Parts: sequence; structure tokens; C-alpha cells
Amino acid sequence: MKEPIRIAYLYEDLMNTYGDSGDVKILRYWLGLEGYPVIVDNVSLGKPFNAANYDFVFFGGGQDYEQTVVAKDLPRFKDTLAAYIEAGKPMLAICGGYQLLGTYYKTADGTTIKGLGILPLHTVFKADARMIGDTEFETEFGTVKAFENHSGRTYFDDKNKLHPLGKMIQGYGNNPDDGVEGMRYKNTFGSYAHGPILRNENIAKAITKLIVQAHEARVAQPTA
Repeated sequence: MKEPIRIAYLYEDLMNTYGDSGDVKILRYWLGLEGYPVIVDNVSLGKPFNAANYDFVFFGGGQDYEQTVVAKDLPRFKDTLAAYIEAGKPMLAICGGYQLLGTYYKTADGTTIKGLGILPLHTVFKADARMIGDTEFETEFGTVKAFENHSGRTYFDDKNKLHPLGKMIQGYGNNPDDGVEGMRYKNTFGSYAHGPILRNENIAKAITKLIVQAHEARVAQPTA
């Protein structure tokens, strides 16, 4: 039997809105077809975490209150996540998880909450202009159809470093101005697409391939 693929689900108990946990279930299915058993660890408040021990990291979305709670606990993961991301290992962050990888998000009442600051992006909430409904966008993997429901408007602070995940066909995506959805930096993906996004086989298969590559590289490393 092949060595299990290890997935870290960050704050599964707090960051899991609109079916985001389905993304992990879908990946387990596709990885199973490749012959890999899968171990999923829920990494939550107060729990230790070393991203180097994993082949994939998933960070779902949450409501404003839960996201505020997570933002207070998350900074202890900054160094290990930054190293993981810079190494080109695969990660998918949805909605609130996507926002928290950036420098900050400003709430509807004007409160600024710090993110991890790993990626050069920020988010501003507009409570009176919620972006909700079916969404469709074109990616390097093909067309993706999903669902969005967010008041946060995300903007890239360094467009040379970050690239959109896709170009909008229907819906709002990152914000009403830029006409793009989500983000890709190396093999880290951010998106506002719920539903879950990986019900789209094209992007699910692409991320599955990245996970297998990361797994093979990890298990090939000599142990100390």
C-alpha cells in the first residue's frame, strides 16, 4: 500500500461555510482513485502545526465572528505556512481563509484586523453591497462554475507577484472592479468560489496532480 497523503484542514470546526469541507472530500475521492489513502488532520485553536509534514493545506471560509477568532490564533502558523507556500507546495484557501493570507481585512465597522501578511493583498468589507449568486470564470484549467456570498472585496497590492485564478464571466469575484476571481501564487490558490469549487473536475484534477507531486517529493526526502 502507498504511504498516506497527509492533508491539513486549518480550523475545520470554525472555517467551513457553504460546503467548503466538500473540497477536502472531493480530493480524498480523486486521490483514492490514484491509489492513495488519505489522512486529514483538523488543525484548530491551540493545536500544533508544522506544514512541512503535509502534502496539502486547506483553509476554508467562515463567518465574521469565527474569522475574528481564527485571526487571533493564526499568527503562530505564519512562519511554517510562509515556508510551505514559498516552497511551491499546494494550498487552497477559500473566502475567509483566502483573506487571512493577506495583510489585513477591514470590517464593516472600520476595524482593521491583521492577516498573516504572507501574500500582498488586502480586503475591505462593504456590508451594504453583498456579492452573492452563481459565478463563472475562465481559468488555465478551463471554465469553473461555483457560488459566491461575500461582502469582502479583495485587492492585490502587487500584481506582478500575484495572478488571478480566473477571468470573470458571471458574478463579481474578488471585487466589482477588477473582473477577476481568486488568486494564484506558485501552487497556492485563493478563491471566493464555494459550492464547493472542486466539484469542477478540471481544477480538482489539477490540484490532485499537484498534491501527488508534493507527496512524492516529501516521502523521497531522507529522514534525519
